[in-house]
Amino acid sequence: MNEKQNTTARCLGCGLLVRGGTSGCQAMMDELLARDFSDVTYFRYHRMFVDIYCLQHPDRYCISAKSLAAHLTGLCWFIDNDGSRAVGSESLRRWLNGTPPMEKPEIPSFRGERTIADVRDAPDSEAYGQAVELWARSTWKAYSILHSLARQWIQQAFAGQGRSRPKMERGAGQIRTAE
Repeated sequence: MNEKQNTTARCLGCGLLVRGGTSGCQAMMDELLARDFSDVTYFRYHRMFVDIYCLQHPDRYCISAKSLAAHLTGLCWFIDNDGSRAVGSESLRRWLNGTPPMEKPEIPSFRGERTIADVRDAPDSEAYGQAVELWARSTWKAYSILHSLARQWIQQAFAGQGRSRPKMERGAGQIRTAE
């Protein structure tokens, strides 16, 4: 480990004080991503987790308008429509695979009170899921200036499929998209 990795510093994305600064924060992300793919009980929150982390680290993960739209609409979809936390919305993915017209707005400098550190030490998958949900709401609140834009993009995504609003279906005790 070099001296920079041993030094505690602030992550330039989320502001977390962590050993290694931004690279230390990324190492936590990589560690938790690996767990997502090795334990299905953690994977239930995979896409939501990724979208939150990316929105808190936009210099790396939201460089273009399209990448910002992917993560911002993803988080909006989870919060407003109780979408699948594991995989997100297929309709949004299809829309983003096209060439939707969009301009990248200014991203808030404050990205939420919670960080990846708030979910890392959850003792089990249930506590982890609760921590991810709280982290999501904190990040979403920080992006409040972009809420209407995220909802507009979601409407565009669904309108392109002949639907003006996302349609929700209930089944097997959960809400899922009718895609």
